[in-house]
This record gives sequence, C-alpha cells and structure tokens, in this order.
Amino acid sequence: MLRIATVNVNGIRAAHNKTRGQATGLSEWLAERGADVVTLQEVRAPDEIVHQILEHTGYSVVHTEAAAKGRAGVAVLSRTPPVAHRVGNGDPYFDDSGRWIEADVVLPDGSTLTAVSAYVHSGEAGTPRQEEKYRFLDQMVVRMAEIRATGNHAVVTGDLNVGHTELDIKNWKANQKKAGFLPEERAYFDRFFGELGWVDVHRALAGPVPGPYTWWSMRGKAFDTDTGWRIDYQIATPELAATARTATVDRAVSWAERWSDHAPLVIDYDL
Repeated sequence: MLRIATVNVNGIRAAHNKTRGQATGLSEWLAERGADVVTLQEVRAPDEIVHQILEHTGYSVVHTEAAAKGRAGVAVLSRTPPVAHRVGNGDPYFDDSGRWIEADVVLPDGSTLTAVSAYVHSGEAGTPRQEEKYRFLDQMVVRMAEIRATGNHAVVTGDLNVGHTELDIKNWKANQKKAGFLPEERAYFDRFFGELGWVDVHRALAGPVPGPYTWWSMRGKAFDTDTGWRIDYQIATPELAATARTATVDRAVSWAERWSDHAPLVIDYDL
C-alpha cells in the first residue's frame, strides 16, 4: 500500500505551532497519518526553517521557497529519500516562485514515482495576476505531457486553486465570474483529464457527489456549514490511478481544531 497525502499548510510555522490539546497540529498529523509521501504547499518559510521543523518527522524533505519572502513555497516529503528532484515546471519565469517541485522516489517493486507538489496562485479575473495564472497553467499542460511520456508512475498534487466542475464548489452559481471557477480555468482541467490522459483520483473514488471539499474560508461560518471548495487534487497517471482504493479528506472536528484553512487529502494506492 502506498499512501500519498497533500495539504496546503497555510504557513508551516503556524501549522507546526497550532496546538490541538497538548499536541502540535502538523507534526501530530504527520506522525499519526503514516503517509509514505506528503506534499505541502504555501510553506512560506526559508529552507533552513522548513528542515528544522521537519527534521524529526522521519521524512526526507525537498523544498523550494519563493523569492518573494513569506509567499508560496512547496515541498515533497518521502519516507524513502528521492533519487532526484527538480524545481520549476519548465518556464524559467516561475523557477523562483516556489510553486512547483518534483521528486523521484523508487518504490518497493523497483518502479519510480514522480511526485509533484504544485501551488497555483488564486488569480484575479481581468488582471495581470490572472494572466500569470494562465501562463502557469499553460506550462502545466506542457510539463504534465513530458512527465507522462517518461513512463513512470506520477502524481501531480496540491492546491491548484480551480474548481473543475459545479460539484467542486458549494456556491458555484455565485462564483461563475470569479477566479477559481472561470470557464477558461476549468478548460485546462478538461485538458488534463481529457487529451493528456491524467485522472482526477479523488473525484474518481468519490463519484458524482458535492465536494468532498478541501478548503473553507476562515471567515464567517463557511467551515461550520461546509460551504467549501474542492481545489486540492491528486492527479495521477492512469496506471497509478487504477490502483487507488480510498480517498479521505482529513477535515478537522471543529473550526477551533484546524491548523490550516485547507484539509489534507489522503489517498491509498494498492501498489
């Protein structure tokens, strides 16, 4: 069994220091969940701090921080040290943005898993920030085709900040003209799961049901009323996706016990 988890930690220092009873939020979850590979987004800390926080977790860590201090940052944690890792999705414009990192991990059967931690920024309709988001998504199409061509097992994980269908956002009607649910953004996901041949593993396992959501605003009663968005993904190559058995959103018991505005998405693959 291969357990892969992904979570936007909304700042690793805050997630590490957030207490639930007498235990530390992120560290407690890592210890309890027993994942083989964990990907993190919005780490928002210098590399040395990330390694200090994670040094006693039993994971090997590859991480890339953003040039913009306190922004973005992505990491891949693995029980087995990766044999290689790469930063960036192939467009040099994003090399120091802290938004894409790949790690190659050898599995027990000798095959290789390429695990990607990706953070697509939220964007803002009709602004240069949205154009930058489209540029990132354009390069995702290119890089995902290249990864697929290697023949390795692969999974692109992370906070992709797009709800693909109406099932992925509780209030989708009110968000049709907002970044995160624009037709142009959703069309990229049509390509990921269409011509590129990748699989939305969470949706495949959950079926045609609302959500299950992975992000809720910290404001108002969004968490209490489950008014969320499903914007955290595990997108796998078909061969890996075919082995997926269970998907779980580790939603906190209460608003007060959250250590991020996102909940981890955990999927077990029967490899």
